[in-house]
Amino acid sequence: MPDRHYEDPSLAEIYDLTSGWSIDRDFYLALAGGSPKRILDLGCGTGLLCDAYAALGHDVTGVDPARAMLDVAKRKPHGSEVEWIEASAQEFRSEKEFDLIIMTGNAFQVFLTDADILATFATMRAHLADDGLIAFESRNPAIDWPARWNRDFELRTGDTIIHQSRRVLKKEGDRIAFETYYLFPNKKLVSYSELRFLTRSEVEDRLLRSGLKVEAVYGDWESRPFDGATSDDMIFLVRSV
Repeated sequence: MPDRHYEDPSLAEIYDLTSGWSIDRDFYLALAGGSPKRILDLGCGTGLLCDAYAALGHDVTGVDPARAMLDVAKRKPHGSEVEWIEASAQEFRSEKEFDLIIMTGNAFQVFLTDADILATFATMRAHLADDGLIAFESRNPAIDWPARWNRDFELRTGDTIIHQSRRVLKKEGDRIAFETYYLFPNKKLVSYSELRFLTRSEVEDRLLRSGLKVEAVYGDWESRPFDGATSDDMIFLVRSV
């Protein structure tokens, strides 16, 4: 099930305030190139990238398990030009094949078991066109993420101020659990999250087991090589074996 900050309508409405357009979206947008592509966005959220792809004339399918996020996505300027599907990445199936399949926003890390990871990679493999490209990212487990994540924010939407805070609850093995608190003028909401942090070699192993091979691994959104000690991100570009 999606975390509350994806499935609660009031939280979905403010999602873009903290997860709006950024350099990672520029990276994924550029992957599509200039000619029209068939693009699948697994875990599309509020549809920022889907909308941007559609604006450039691409044939776009956005998939997300959270209905509240899709409700926001459909209202994007080019939302009517995108095929929106409520489904998990593990279970999504279509007769279409895609030239580009993406999974952004570190959505890969919500898969807490190997079964879910392999099911997601199977979805990607089944829907990848000949010479198609898969791209997704995951955070580098060598970084001290708990030290970075205990933070307070202030969000503004119109005349409304929303106080947001994030607190790490525990780090056990390759998992980190945390809660995010949202204080609205008239209510308080809490979302529990748990993420899995695999190493580069662990991700690559599961890709190979799924009939997929790594073409490149970048350590940042400017396509510099991944450094296991210092890079925040592992950005995988993947094709079929």
